[in-house]
Amino acid sequence: MATVIPYLLVENLTKSVGSKVLFSNISFAVNKGQRIALIARNGIGKSTLMDILMGKTDYDEGKITWRKDLKVKYLPQHMRVECLEDAASGYSLKIKGEEFNKLSGGQQKKLLLEHVLDDEPDILLLDEPTNHLDLETVVWLEEYLNNRTSRGEKALTILMVTHDRYFLDCVCTDIFELDQNTLYTYHGNYAYYIEKRAERIDAQNAEIEKYRNLYRTELDWMRRMPQARAHKAQYRIDNFYEIEKKAKQQHQEADIKLSVKSGYIGNKIFEAKNVSKSFISPSTGENKVILKDFNYVFSRYEKLGIIGNNGTGKSTFIKLLLGEVPADSGTWDIGSTVRFGYYAQTGLKFDEGKKVIDIVRDIAEVVDLGGGEKMTASQFLQMFLFSPSQQYDFVGKLSGGERQRLHLCTVLMRSPNFLILDEPTNDLDIPTLNVLEQYLKSFRGCLIVISHDRYFMDKVVDHIFVFHGEGNVQDFPGNYTQYREEQRSKIQDSKPIAQVVKSEKVKTEQKRRLTFKEKKELEELELRLPQLEEEKTQLETLLSGGSSSADEIATASKRYQEVLTLLDEAELRWLELSEIE
Repeated sequence: MATVIPYLLVENLTKSVGSKVLFSNISFAVNKGQRIALIARNGIGKSTLMDILMGKTDYDEGKITWRKDLKVKYLPQHMRVECLEDAASGYSLKIKGEEFNKLSGGQQKKLLLEHVLDDEPDILLLDEPTNHLDLETVVWLEEYLNNRTSRGEKALTILMVTHDRYFLDCVCTDIFELDQNTLYTYHGNYAYYIEKRAERIDAQNAEIEKYRNLYRTELDWMRRMPQARAHKAQYRIDNFYEIEKKAKQQHQEADIKLSVKSGYIGNKIFEAKNVSKSFISPSTGENKVILKDFNYVFSRYEKLGIIGNNGTGKSTFIKLLLGEVPADSGTWDIGSTVRFGYYAQTGLKFDEGKKVIDIVRDIAEVVDLGGGEKMTASQFLQMFLFSPSQQYDFVGKLSGGERQRLHLCTVLMRSPNFLILDEPTNDLDIPTLNVLEQYLKSFRGCLIVISHDRYFMDKVVDHIFVFHGEGNVQDFPGNYTQYREEQRSKIQDSKPIAQVVKSEKVKTEQKRRLTFKEKKELEELELRLPQLEEEKTQLETLLSGGSSSADEIATASKRYQEVLTLLDEAELRWLELSEIE
């Protein structure tokens, strides 16, 4: 059997920053066709590892081997002019650096994605590829990566860092998790990872508890029998220190519950009456309509999600609400008890020379949690996953995700009763997102969320505003997934209707009957459709089972897309034929 040479082989890689060890002696391989996600808490070194692999950052020890003659493309997390050059190396660009910097974050990300995908790389490294993208583009990217093989195009091999859990579920074949300086591998998607990670942690905690019980016994022996420490007992003494080391390992952190008092909020929140807003686009010179005769009464404890393509006015809507920009016409009446807490997409500008704990203490030494409970600034930071030692790090040492976490902390500790979160999931790790979701679900106040993270939106909002552009704002009574299902249902429903109308016309005008060939085709379709449905069910079971290999999952995913296409075509043809007499 021929030896399969991996695209990328990493052996015993170690990297430290100062006294902090990011990862130690980690090894892994990336093989052709794999779509791997790298998951870890903020500050663990995900982006650093990606930079190391691309030769942009040094490492302490280990070996990195790329297969020869590979075309490798890299999309970093933070977009700069140099990113454009990296993404498009080897061919000219139609946009200059100064023009690139004037684009919005979403436009920059789309441009970079376009370049890396058009260049047909063998392997693609993506660091937070869905950040700054609107939902439609995220869904398109997801479908593009999954359907390349079914379209006859070269399948991409991908190593990515992302916190987008729906994206992970739909795109990835494997998960790599960096935890406590060690790399763990899971051969499946995000749902499989969640299940197997919980099993791993339970097993590790059980083992630690076993060693702690054993440690107590051996410690008692060490204290009671100093005279027995002859050479014949030396093995037991050596074993004691090994047991001690394992017993003093830290248990995996349990789910952290975030509980912060929200200020009292009255029945009157805000009311928009015939609000209109437009402005002249600086890039096109055209009049851009954001709102047109917009009317809405916001209710107490309402949780609203906002979606829409980039440039349709989502952020402008928030600025209107906060009073940062005036409306062209109409009134915007805010209740007297409303106290806004605003988490901006752009983040906060922190003093790089300040310590994390001082940032929080400048706001308050003690945080009121409600119900008579109070918490010190240090304890509050621990709720946001800042360990006591991290609290005394300088802000300048924080990763992008840790800065966003600190920003969120400063917003929530002011006890707002109306939260506005603009892309809160960008750069936040999955543990932080889980904590935030639990908090928002029980938040006793009002909430508006702008986010491309479908998983997050589904968890926390009860209805959504869909910004279609040109002042058209749709209020949908459900979450994002329900909205997408309704849109797909409308598309599917429109096809049969069109076929029925066409068939009725034929019957009326021509009284056409099925030909012998068409009758045979209809009979075959009636047999074929249940077979395809059964195959679809079997593939769904296989893909969600978590016991298949990466190759089996990849093959099944490809066939699943083919079956869906065949089903759609067969159903439409059956409808067409069944309407003919």
